[in-house]
Amino acid sequence: MSDQALAAANLLERIGRLARMEEQTGDLYPAQWAVLRYLLRANRFSRTPMAMTKYLATTRGTMSQSIIALERKGYVERLASEVDKRSVNVELTVAGRNKLRDDPIINLAGDLKKALGVQTAHLSELLLSVMAQLVKAQGGQMFGLCKSCRYFDKGGGDTARWPHRCALLDVGLSEPDGDRICVEQEPA
Repeated sequence: MSDQALAAANLLERIGRLARMEEQTGDLYPAQWAVLRYLLRANRFSRTPMAMTKYLATTRGTMSQSIIALERKGYVERLASEVDKRSVNVELTVAGRNKLRDDPIINLAGDLKKALGVQTAHLSELLLSVMAQLVKAQGGQMFGLCKSCRYFDKGGGDTARWPHRCALLDVGLSEPDGDRICVEQEPA
C-alpha cells in the first residue's frame, strides 16, 4: 500500500470525525442526521427501516431507536407502505425538512467547494468509485439514482403526475423520483 493512499485514507477518516463532531452540538446525534439526510434523498420505495439500515450500514436496533427519537422530536412520521401494507415507510415531516436547512454537512460541502471549485465533481466521482469497492467487498448494496437504473422507463408512465415507470415494481414514477436514490436500483 502506498504512503499516499494511507495518508488519503487517514484524511478522509479525520474529516469524517470532524464533521461528526459538528453534528453533536444540537438536539440530534450523527445517526439521526444521517437518517434525515437519507429520507430527503430516497424515493418513496426506499424509505423503509430496512432500506435505511442497509444504506447507512447500521443495525436494525440502532435504526429503530433513531426513528423513535426522530418521531418523538417531530422530524419524521411512520406511514403504512403503499406497496406492502404490512410494512411502514418513514417520511420527513415539515419540521424534519426545516431541520435539514441547518444540516452541519452543508458546512463541509461549502469547504469542499471552496477548496476544490469545479474539481468537486471529479472528487465525487472518485469517492463514488471508492465507495463502490467498499460496498462490494462488504457484500452490501450500492443504491443509486432511480433514473440510472435498468428498470427506469423514461416516459413510460401513464399520467402527468407519473410520467415515468419502474418496470421492476410496475408503478408510476414522478419527475423527482428519478433524481432520488433507490434500494432496488440496478445500474443500466
